[in-house]
Amino acid sequence: MASPTLITPTTSTPKPLLPPIRSKLISATTSTATLSTRREFLSLAAGVLSPGILIAAAPARAASDDEYVKDTTEVIGKVRFTMAKNKGDPDIADAVADLRQASNSWVAKYRREKALLGRVSFRDMYSALNAVSGHYISFGPTAPIPAKRKQRILEEMDTAEKALQRGR
Repeated sequence: MASPTLITPTTSTPKPLLPPIRSKLISATTSTATLSTRREFLSLAAGVLSPGILIAAAPARAASDDEYVKDTTEVIGKVRFTMAKNKGDPDIADAVADLRQASNSWVAKYRREKALLGRVSFRDMYSALNAVSGHYISFGPTAPIPAKRKQRILEEMDTAEKALQRGR
């Protein structure tokens, strides 16, 4: 048999655990047209502050197609300059560090551009930078690039340059 407390409803109303919180500022100025509840205040504050947050969080985009062409041409020049250096050059480590910095910034800037993802120049340049960076990360800045990999990288950069000249 079930207990009588579970079957019969209670007739008394439950007492609140905490008294409602009333702000002195709001209760003192209820006659004026001020906000009367926290919910209204929070919704107003969220509405005022959120456009500034959304604008600040917008991703950086490339300024123009001309900027993409200029940046890509500069990176191609740095790749060719670095690959032309001999193993014994004293400044090869600095050239590789400069190339890595330039390639990382180029990739970070243009990787999320939807308009560029389908371009031949972007695809070939991204592939060449990936091969060069991967080689120097794996083998160090003084290790020469093997002839077969070097030839493929140079071919990809040539096709990227041609595509840039054609506007692709």
